[in-house]
Amino acid sequence: MRDIVTLACTQCKRRNYTTTRNKKKTQDKLELKKYCPFCRVHTLHKEIR
Repeated sequence: MRDIVTLACTQCKRRNYTTTRNKKKTQDKLELKKYCPFCRVHTLHKEIR
């Protein structure tokens, strides 16, 4: 049930993190505030394909 998803920074568009999510419980795309090492600041990271 859990699928691996990739998180990309919304400012620089680089793919920084991978995580898993349950597709049955969370049907919308994942959005987390994480640290971007390229921007060197905490930014919003969104799930991409």
